[in-house]
Amino acid sequence: MNILSEKIEVTEENYLIVAAKHYNNPQCSSTDEFYADLDRIKYIKRIINRYLETGELSDRLLLNHIIVFCNVFGIEIGVKMMAVKLDYKYWSVIKPILVFLKYIEPTDLIGIDMDRKIIKVLREI
Repeated sequence: MNILSEKIEVTEENYLIVAAKHYNNPQCSSTDEFYADLDRIKYIKRIINRYLETGELSDRLLLNHIIVFCNVFGIEIGVKMMAVKLDYKYWSVIKPILVFLKYIEPTDLIGIDMDRKIIKVLREI
């Protein structure tokens, strides 16, 4: 199943509404926690920026943030939310992780090459 072809569209304009509608965190007790989970996108960006600039990869931390993000918003919506908030340059790093986690098929996100170092790191896990 190609989750990226589902009918729900996530845009900058409806981002927060879609996030709130699909948010599922039983331990959440305040809006602060909701926004903290949304902020995981920023942490994902930082980790990938560090990797792209220095070659230093915090692979487990990156995996953790992506897993938690997709757990609380759902895989389909989580991936679409990342697509809205993360620039194209990040997707060569994100795509192999999403494939590794079986969140998407290798044939999804056509035109995005997968970073070979990331693939190697994931194979060693």
